[in-house]
Amino acid sequence: MHKRIDISKLEPTAYEAMLGLEGYIGKTDLSDSMKELIKIRVSMINQCAFCIQMHTEQALKIGETQKRLFALAAWKESPLFSETERVVLALADEITKISVQGVTDETYNNCLEVLGENKLAQCIMQIITINAWNRIALSTKMVHEN
Repeated sequence: MHKRIDISKLEPTAYEAMLGLEGYIGKTDLSDSMKELIKIRVSMINQCAFCIQMHTEQALKIGETQKRLFALAAWKESPLFSETERVVLALADEITKISVQGVTDETYNNCLEVLGENKLAQCIMQIITINAWNRIALSTKMVHEN
């Protein structure tokens, strides 16, 4: 793999804007575990190895189990996730694959019922932000150092 541009060095203002989103997300009411599950699931869909490695390491540090991280790829069939996690993961899948069917009314309404308006907005912003990070990492072929 050959080295590509480093957006953080070439366009620091753009990178700072992304970090601003991260700062906002860090202050939301979403649990740290939920934030990492979203980041990992979206990164799996987008096949972003950089972000998968980064966020599985972070999830383990905050106490997430390997068993649940392994099951995340097949969360719909797994009994390891709560109702709240399941509605959020469905939302993450649909927003990440937005061109397939958009966000269905069923998924949106389930999230609204379980989360309320503010947490739903926070989840949407978390999902959008990790999708943007994935696209930066994939387009520039970022490699997570061990």
